[in-house]
Amino acid sequence: MSGHFMRAVTVKEFGGPEVLTVEEVARPEPLPTEVLVRVHAAGVNPVDWKTREGQGMAGLQTLPLILGWDVSGVVEEVGFGVTTLSAGDEVYGMPWFPRAAHAYAEYVTAPARQFARKPATLDHVHAAAVPLAALTAWQTVVDTARVQAGQRVLITAAAGGVGHFAVQFARHRGAHVTATASAARHPWLKGLGADETIDYTTTRFEDVATDIDVVIDLVGDAHDNTGTRSLKVLRPGGLLVAVPAGVSPELARAAEAAGVRVTPYLVEPDGAALTTIAGLIDAGHVAVEVEEPFRLEQAGAAHARVEAGRTRGKVVLTVTD
Repeated sequence: MSGHFMRAVTVKEFGGPEVLTVEEVARPEPLPTEVLVRVHAAGVNPVDWKTREGQGMAGLQTLPLILGWDVSGVVEEVGFGVTTLSAGDEVYGMPWFPRAAHAYAEYVTAPARQFARKPATLDHVHAAAVPLAALTAWQTVVDTARVQAGQRVLITAAAGGVGHFAVQFARHRGAHVTATASAARHPWLKGLGADETIDYTTTRFEDVATDIDVVIDLVGDAHDNTGTRSLKVLRPGGLLVAVPAGVSPELARAAEAAGVRVTPYLVEPDGAALTTIAGLIDAGHVAVEVEEPFRLEQAGAAHARVEAGRTRGKVVLTVTD
């Protein structure tokens, strides 16, 4: 293929997985302070399929669109002014979010400082599973909730991409972690550091969890009023971090009436945090779970898999061998 073109998964109209097609498109060129990264693998996240359908971050995009934000690859070229990275460096990142990053492609460009050197102990497939999910977990647990040793933290959807990182980060901070997931995931989650597990298919978490300092809610009120139900388990003054859909006026009123706090959250690019996370991974403190890799040409099947829910960890697209 010509050096000026690349393969990419494009979306010409919003819709189901069938709108994802692999085409040859122009290869981007790095601007000053940017790097060109040859993508080896790209993570697939719920926001990807939601945006594909016309929800998620669709309002910030223009068609035709190349989806994806999670990247692991090798720096091919650096733009003027870049001093932190060099050609040949293995990097990972979540550039540009919530603007389009075009990760489902053979090459991406983005500001150098939105990338970090990938964990040395991970291959590109596992490294691509990290950025968006781990940054979401890190920024909710550490930056937003400021979880401290001895606090009690409840994490819903704990077996998913964000959830399995949130469990590990909260435990690393010294918190007592309660995780909701189906029973089959409980042994794995306890191995990651969960102190208690609740089978959401048989037990209402608010019936057994009490005196919680922080809830990291990764489900939201759209499914069984999970956000509003989370308010019941918080101690007075406790904090609910509402990740999937933010804080509705109804949820805000309910939190005020219950004497607890609630905050919305949206992940941001953060190369410095990814450097810290890479250190935790390489030190053996954090494990990365990839449920299944798909080829770039299988992006539709990968979306269908994530959209069906109940994944253990992450789904990843392999782009370059």
